[in-house]
Amino acid sequence: MTPRGGADGSGTRQSPSAGRPGQVSRPVGLGTARPPARGYGSTVRLRRCGKGQFPFDHEAGLTTRDLTPALERVTTLAGAVADSFEKGAELLDEMAGIRLSESTVERTTEDAGQRLADAVSAGVTLGPKVDWPWHKDYEGKRCAYVELDATGVRQQGGAGGPAEGRMAYVGMVCNPSPEWPWPDEKPQPMQARYLSGLYPLEAFGPLLRKPAGHVGMDRADRWIGLSDGGNGLEDRIRENFPRVEVVILDFFHPAEKLTGLARFVHPQDEDHAEDLARQWRQLLKDEGGALLAAVLSEWDWPRRAGVRKATTELIGYLQRNAHRMEYPEYLARGWCIGSGAVESACKTVVGQRLKLAGMRWGEDGSHAVCHLRALYRSEKGQWQAFWSGDFSRN
Repeated sequence: MTPRGGADGSGTRQSPSAGRPGQVSRPVGLGTARPPARGYGSTVRLRRCGKGQFPFDHEAGLTTRDLTPALERVTTLAGAVADSFEKGAELLDEMAGIRLSESTVERTTEDAGQRLADAVSAGVTLGPKVDWPWHKDYEGKRCAYVELDATGVRQQGGAGGPAEGRMAYVGMVCNPSPEWPWPDEKPQPMQARYLSGLYPLEAFGPLLRKPAGHVGMDRADRWIGLSDGGNGLEDRIRENFPRVEVVILDFFHPAEKLTGLARFVHPQDEDHAEDLARQWRQLLKDEGGALLAAVLSEWDWPRRAGVRKATTELIGYLQRNAHRMEYPEYLARGWCIGSGAVESACKTVVGQRLKLAGMRWGEDGSHAVCHLRALYRSEKGQWQAFWSGDFSRN
């Protein structure tokens, strides 16, 4: 790391004993990983064995990568939210004048993510236990929502070779704001606790129960599930949350498929494609998946290569998931169908960081970053609780 603002004009300030035999200079000053210290002596590092001792390291809580706790935290944040670790390093330099290498940002981020993953696997929850004020549906029942989705993450094998992709699961317990709240309910942003990682599906559900219990899900009158309709997801939701009354296919997913089909059918006319997709989405919301499948089966499709296959696949998707797409009924009861902030959990937690163009990940690194992204996207206080060590066990 190369901090700025050195008194000698080089960008660094040397430790008092710099240049003595058997010792190395330690840059100190504004923006550095190591704050100036007096009375502790300088680094002693033997050239023959490459080891050294610096008493202030332990006192200041420096990490194995020679960062203060505060700098480790901001470096991890940059690595988790920037488009890449390289961009994370640039962000640190631009905003704080702190220069770290791309590899330091990467390793620091992945180290923190692994600690978080270990805590999650050990059943740790963050912050004090709370009781969310669950919003009521039109029947006056307080509703808690649990969502489980999956998305693929491209992997890279050893020595840069190819590797089979892995599924990242994204789970969420949330309290979305209703469109028409009851008079005694206070308007507030959606509350959400996310969890994400490259777990086996069977192992992921039990881990999601921990944050659910931590926010008082048991005190809700009604449990509602949301998923993207992937294989096994509904079964895992019902297995781990047995009070779930219905598992709704998140409206975002069929709506996205309908938009894609409209653009495929009319590739040269963007406005026409969007109008058509809007009609289909409204019909889906007003009448449900079964009726939309019947309408599309009778549609006069253009005779062009690939259109028949694409329409057949979408109609089959609607028919298979019709029991999860009774949207008129869900909306009439005041239930969330996933068309708000819930709809894009996979995109915001995983896609915007781990699925950008050309990205390939190691398994451990992607697992770690998934955890950090989920934590950062969770409600206010969760990220702070992790860094302050505010842990509890259910």
